[in-house]
Amino acid sequence: MNKKLRFLGLLLCLIVANNLDAQHVKERVSVFELPVMYLSDMVSFHIISPEPIQYVDISTSNLIGDLPTENIARIKINQSDEDEFNIEDEDKKKHEKKSYKENEELGIITVVGQSFLVQYKILYKNKNTGATAIANIHIKAEDMQPLEFGKTYFSTKELKKFCTDIMMKKNRNPIRTERENKMEMSLNNVYVVEDYIFVDLSIKNRTNISYNIDAIKFSIDDKKVYKATNNQSVELKPIFTYNYQKDFKRNYRNIYVFKKFTYSSGKVLKIKVDENPISGRTIELNVKYKEVLNADTI
Repeated sequence: MNKKLRFLGLLLCLIVANNLDAQHVKERVSVFELPVMYLSDMVSFHIISPEPIQYVDISTSNLIGDLPTENIARIKINQSDEDEFNIEDEDKKKHEKKSYKENEELGIITVVGQSFLVQYKILYKNKNTGATAIANIHIKAEDMQPLEFGKTYFSTKELKKFCTDIMMKKNRNPIRTERENKMEMSLNNVYVVEDYIFVDLSIKNRTNISYNIDAIKFSIDDKKVYKATNNQSVELKPIFTYNYQKDFKRNYRNIYVFKKFTYSSGKVLKIKVDENPISGRTIELNVKYKEVLNADTI
């Protein structure tokens, strides 16, 4: 029994030590410590990020690249003095190609995501030598350097995880519901995580005609409007939307994420849904300030 306890204790220590090492942030990283990637002529190297890429730096003119999508950086060897991604005139491409030596360092690629930074050292490999060049790579957690922000900041991936957790919750009695033209819009709940507000919204279509959402608009409006010219309306735009579904037959549910906002008791958060094409099936819902103040935690 004592041997088993000692073994379990040793195993626990190893796990804790491993976790501490994984969470350690290096203050300095030398070029010699960077992961090495090999590129060959006529091969594009794709870096696939787990979250939207904010910035890419290529340290030399030996490499060129672009962002075909928000999560992918495309890099290739610059075989001329021109940027091949920007050349439109075929005659300009007919110039002498650069030549590189085997294992020659082509440069450093830096990719910055929403919550991390990663760097790769790129070396040249001749495609005729039989060496395998890299065509694509998913950024690994162990290669990332976490970015520290002065205030609480969640990446798109983290916001999506919060929204998924909300979607998994059972719908209780909604905070507020509006019904009009056989359409029903409900504010299921409001959640808060640090400086982020999550609005859980549902729409029910009680007709046999499918509904196509043109826009769902959020704004802070005066609770009582005496004259249209006196109404002060401030539009709110979500920083993240869980899904981008537009058409639905019966039921629709979505989560909208906002940076923290407040408003006085004399105003309301107005949620308005318009149909495409324009029709009379427009529905509005006004959320009182106290209903936002009573937001739950996830």
